[in-house]
Amino acid sequence: MLDILLPNEQAQVMFGEKLGQACAGSGVIFLQGTLGMGKTTMTRGILAAYGHQGAVKSPTYTLVEPYETDMAQVYHFDLYRLADPEELEYMGIRDYFDEQALCVIEWPDKGEGILPVPDIELTLTKEGDGRAGALEAYTAKGAEILAQLRTML
Repeated sequence: MLDILLPNEQAQVMFGEKLGQACAGSGVIFLQGTLGMGKTTMTRGILAAYGHQGAVKSPTYTLVEPYETDMAQVYHFDLYRLADPEELEYMGIRDYFDEQALCVIEWPDKGEGILPVPDIELTLTKEGDGRAGALEAYTAKGAEILAQLRTML
């Protein structure tokens, strides 16, 4: 487990970038938090780690937004509007999860029973004007990511 204070949006983006670097281009990250906690902001930082400089929009209606960079294939999922986890099967969700991709998933509880176990789960909560982040590893890869992240902080 790793806890971190993120006093503003810039700190969230910078931490996201470090998290992206620690993932080394692959893995599964669940982003938890209520509306407005900065899950998409965190994803913007993660994508910056791989050289993405454009806009990062939340794929609330499309469910997934792919980002192909020279360094990694990143899939950003937003399952907020998902009515039934079975819908993920129809879109071929399992095809996105391979050793060569990083999958960042907002609102993962909406895909319960279909989504794989995350390597890392990051829960964002309000802390004053900023956010508090709690990271937990669920796999050996997740433990490696947390260990790497600790060396970067």
